[in-house]
Amino acid sequence: MLLFLLAFGTCVPAFAQGIEWESLNDEVMSLYRQGHYDRAIVVAKKALQVAEQAGGSDHPDVADSLNNLALLYQTQGRYAQAEPLYKRSLAIREKARGPNHPDVAQSLNNLAALYDTQGQYAQAVSLYKRSLVIYEKTLGPDHPDVAQSLNNLAILYQTQCRYAQAEPLYKRSLAIREKALGPDHPDVAQSLNNLAELYRTQGRYAQAEPLYKRSLAIMEKTLGPDHPDVANSLNNLALLYEAKGQYAPAESLYKHSLAIREKALGPDHPDVATSLNNLAGLYYAQGQYTQAEPLYKRSLAISEKTFGPDHPNVASSLNNLALLYKTQGQFAQAEPLYKRSLAIREKALGPDHPSVAQSLENMATLYRKTGREKLAEEFEKRAAAIRANKR
Repeated sequence: MLLFLLAFGTCVPAFAQGIEWESLNDEVMSLYRQGHYDRAIVVAKKALQVAEQAGGSDHPDVADSLNNLALLYQTQGRYAQAEPLYKRSLAIREKARGPNHPDVAQSLNNLAALYDTQGQYAQAVSLYKRSLVIYEKTLGPDHPDVAQSLNNLAILYQTQCRYAQAEPLYKRSLAIREKALGPDHPDVAQSLNNLAELYRTQGRYAQAEPLYKRSLAIMEKTLGPDHPDVANSLNNLALLYEAKGQYAPAESLYKHSLAIREKALGPDHPDVATSLNNLAGLYYAQGQYTQAEPLYKRSLAISEKTFGPDHPNVASSLNNLALLYKTQGQFAQAEPLYKRSLAIREKALGPDHPSVAQSLENMATLYRKTGREKLAEEFEKRAAAIRANKR
């Protein structure tokens, strides 16, 4: 996963307003971590208003507030609203700090992450690279922020299946963090996890497993056994065991991860939805459909409640539930879910996103199973065109 950080700048000129702005930003961060995005947006807008009133429309603290609000919109899948805020934040920082300031690099990174999410990979790569150059120039090649930029660019390459380009970036990011932060820092655990994810994606399970385990051990040691980041590590190790067909240890880890998330984050947090989805997927892989269905449905309900009905996460949940029904021959139940998933993805991500291609392929498979060959061919052609353009 990409690492997004809520931004905090210098105090605004008026002391009382500066205290209020900092307090509001603390509240935004707390609500964001709890998954209360609608409430966080209300507070973030107030923080932006305070910053503008105290420092003027071009103050760096305004850029920080814009960045935070954009991040919240992005998290909700409201990409059209996030983009102009990120761009305004970037413009303010370039004007106030100069084009080669680390704050400018942060804005470039955030805008790149937005484009990455939308499948606009060429734009994202360009911004990530510019961000990396600024960090290397201003902070030096061995700074932890350089490691984060390397990590983000590597993730993008991995998304594009450019594994040979991603691996050295992950390794350099890991080396920087181990040297700068020590071998037991949570950021080192993140780098270990990301390199392990790359190996798992490539089927290099023997190389991935010790990295996952070391990452988990660091998280447990530094954060405690009940921290949400420990749940993330448990989840990722479970993914590896599932890929290897070791379903019993995978199930145990998924359940442990779910329990931590429910206790630490509450039963309706998006990370709980992720755990439910993964556990359901494990049951699906074993043909345990009656156990998978209620978990998929609960995951879907949480995503709809947290993000709204038109978020890409909702589309993914709909897709998974539809696949479950299709596998069982329940085509009438699967079709409307696939259609809704496709519609959400086309609207939120654009008609040329790889996730749209996935939805088109799923629809085509359903149409073939129900004897609608002409429709299936049409959808397959559209999917193939998207895939070709993303190579």
